[in-house]
Amino acid sequence: MEVISHFKFLIILAAFVGALILPSKAQDSPQDYVGVHNEARAGVGVGPMQWNETLAAVAQSYADQRRSDCNLIHSSGTYGENLAKSSGDLSGTRAVELWVEEKANYDYPSNTCNGECGHYTQIVWRSSVKLGCGKARCDNGGTFIVCNYDPPGNYVNEKPY
Repeated sequence: MEVISHFKFLIILAAFVGALILPSKAQDSPQDYVGVHNEARAGVGVGPMQWNETLAAVAQSYADQRRSDCNLIHSSGTYGENLAKSSGDLSGTRAVELWVEEKANYDYPSNTCNGECGHYTQIVWRSSVKLGCGKARCDNGGTFIVCNYDPPGNYVNEKPY
């Protein structure tokens, strides 16, 4: 009886340690990415985005290419693009939340930024209706996240909504 209790304890301990060490897939699903985007869009009266597998494949391919250096270099592709990185694990949800926090830097009446706000304006760009994101664990232990938008946004002298 005692051997079984000890064995159960070891299994629980191993699962707990694994959860602490391995990167979490929680908050990285298509629904997670779309949900945070659409919450921000609804907040300014913009319609929802839909997940797009083609955009997601392009985003994942680019994230995989950045594994070796994890540098925030845009792909120069045909889609709108937001990038994020961290020195450790970063969830997709948290990356989008960081971009949305740029709303504080955006002045709608003058359509100007006081600091960085281009990630936020891409998220709420009215005509951007398709979304696909990818995530890669970098060789240095960091995380690289990319979201692609179609059609792209952030056109000079145009308001996002």
